[in-house]
Amino acid sequence: MAKKRIAITMGDPAGVGPEIIVKAFAQEDIYKICNPIVIGDRIIINEIIKKIGIDFDPDNIEILNLNEIKDPKKLQKGVPSEDSGKASFAYIRKALELYRLGIISAVVTCPISKIALKIAGLPWYGHTDMLAELTETEDYAMAFYSENLKVILVTIHVPLKEVPFLIKKERVIRTILFAKKACDMLHIENPRIAVCGLNPHAGEEGIIGREEIEEIIPAIKETKALGINVSGPYPSDSLFWRAYRGEFDMVVGMYHDQALAPFKLVAFDKGVNFTVGLPFVRTSPDHGTAYDIAWQGKADPTSLLEAIKLAVRMEV
Repeated sequence: MAKKRIAITMGDPAGVGPEIIVKAFAQEDIYKICNPIVIGDRIIINEIIKKIGIDFDPDNIEILNLNEIKDPKKLQKGVPSEDSGKASFAYIRKALELYRLGIISAVVTCPISKIALKIAGLPWYGHTDMLAELTETEDYAMAFYSENLKVILVTIHVPLKEVPFLIKKERVIRTILFAKKACDMLHIENPRIAVCGLNPHAGEEGIIGREEIEEIIPAIKETKALGINVSGPYPSDSLFWRAYRGEFDMVVGMYHDQALAPFKLVAFDKGVNFTVGLPFVRTSPDHGTAYDIAWQGKADPTSLLEAIKLAVRMEV
């Protein structure tokens, strides 16, 4: 079987993206895993190799050179800027072009910055909403993978005070269906999907909150009637431990930190972010641009390596 052609976008050139790409290729023979092409700036890759003093030949990485950053010495390392925001977007745009041409089958995205995008005058918060809009995907979900814990979110980047108003039956149903689709992408048969409560103790039968009774339980009943192996709502303070121990295959979290705090506790260096609902497989390291350690030789490429391997797994 021919190896999958996968694009790896460099992310924000002022962040850790260039470094983790170089380290990933130096630590493991990526070409045994897939047929990768890095989309970015060769001059940045060459510069990061010199900067961190790694013994690696940049010619060992196939790079589609966009030449967005003309002079790496003028790039503001470790801070968001208009240049880094525009370059981040250009790499993604080129990856989508390659997908539409049938050249690649999946995209692995290195981290970008919401602030850099804003400085550059771009309207998106990050990869997820950017890719959805550019592919005209109206319905999608953010999910996270590790070997022992997998989660998906009902709400994503919204203020905590707004979350209760967004926990509606239809939205929970949609996320449970996406949880099943995510498990299908991961080749998990008859997945056991568990749903978090919103309130402490999952509402304690309405004493601590009624979202479970009025919205979440009806959503679980409707999706269970469709043949999905879903249960809950469970108190989140114990559910993630149960899932980590192997009782469930996927956890549906109501809001960002409810699911991501326990996930990152157990998989901070190996976790992978992936988007469900796009017309292609998209994975990403589960960390940000890490400006505070960028261009210093401190970045760990493990999450990127896991993202590449997961993209290959989901494309089989």
